[in-house]
Amino acid sequence: MRIISGSAGGLALEVPKTVTRPTQDRVRQAVFSMLGELVPGAHVLDLFAGTGALGLECLSRGAASAMLVDENKGACEVIRRNIAKTRLTGATVRHSDVFRLLPLLQKDGKQFDLIFADPPYTHSDEDTDFIAKLLAEEALPALLHADSHLILESHHFNRETKHWPGWEVLTDRHYGSTRIVWLRKIPHGIESA
Repeated sequence: MRIISGSAGGLALEVPKTVTRPTQDRVRQAVFSMLGELVPGAHVLDLFAGTGALGLECLSRGAASAMLVDENKGACEVIRRNIAKTRLTGATVRHSDVFRLLPLLQKDGKQFDLIFADPPYTHSDEDTDFIAKLLAEEALPALLHADSHLILESHHFNRETKHWPGWEVLTDRHYGSTRIVWLRKIPHGIESA
């Protein structure tokens, strides 16, 4: 695993030994090709950050800041080491449960241009569908302004929902077993039937 492009391009990243499922380099490359000029100058929130690769890739490509969030202490330690190794500035690490942190960020009036979320995959109907839970989280839309974007990563076979109330799907692509969904919040009162 490495930073693909930008000021830290080519640098290898450390991967936590447990819990994490890093986004493959080729999938990240496809995501950043789609995002293009939305990254430079952006304020980024990387949820379920794992290695921190998505947020750090943004900083390497000129993002203004990146907040990297993971509830696993070991993952947060790895993210801090990856920040030190890449020497990228503008990164902050939050060791927190995502669903506890989002209302706090809303209360603080935080807003982001890009939010990435790579929650644990569901493998059966008994597993928690973290994507549905995240998109139903009332604090999430408040963290996005009109031109913000939300990028979700899930398993290709996760519930094949194409519509979530309040969200417009801009792109829904599969890369092997990985599904990337690019969303934008629908302004209140404009949602179509």
